[in-house]
Amino acid sequence: MSEEAVVEEIPVWLEVNGVPAVTWMCTPSLLEELAVGWLSGEGYITSVDDVRLRPCGTDMGFWATIDAERVDAVRRENRRPVLASGCGAVPTFLADPATQIPEAPRGPPPEPEALRRLFKVLFGLGERYRETGGIHAAALTDGSELLAHAEDIGRHNAVDKVVGIATLSRTELAGRGLLVTGRISAELAFKAARAGIAWVATPSVPSTLAVEIARRAGMVLVGRAVSGQPRHHGVGR
Repeated sequence: MSEEAVVEEIPVWLEVNGVPAVTWMCTPSLLEELAVGWLSGEGYITSVDDVRLRPCGTDMGFWATIDAERVDAVRRENRRPVLASGCGAVPTFLADPATQIPEAPRGPPPEPEALRRLFKVLFGLGERYRETGGIHAAALTDGSELLAHAEDIGRHNAVDKVVGIATLSRTELAGRGLLVTGRISAELAFKAARAGIAWVATPSVPSTLAVEIARRAGMVLVGRAVSGQPRHHGVGR
């Protein structure tokens, strides 16, 4: 097997206020963005001003310093690690999603032709995907062009990287659209809803729990987005 056909994967850890929080098995790119996006998606931060992130000089990892009250609030949610649908153990939420998701402007997704065009652009940017065929991609969009994109071996990681790119550049997330190349799982839908994303589209399909989360958040999920018959799910709070 040639090197081009192998997907690179490494462990990267994160400690929050001195306590181990997560270790990702991920593609070694945009790692600061991954950490910031994960912290945002888990509710630890709402902007880049809420965190001081320091990389370890001798290992692949980061120390995050965050206001203790914020950290305590997240830990009081009493999340449990679960084996997620294909991407390892992740925290999960036990409370009603509607109580943890902010109000945000959530407009409709673009027309099918525009969605297919956006995915064509995203696929064109997928250098690692073209090399290996074994990697996921995600992109933030305003409905007419891509604002940020990332690739990773994990679906959730790719989304966290995109959220991190937007957070670090102070790009507005609320009301934007999210393109993903894999299925829309419950964890992914919750990350998008917490960020205020208006809609999420995939060439694949959403899960039943993802549809329920989208429904409660007022977010739209679009399955089969590059086919001739895209399906909308979860419309309306």
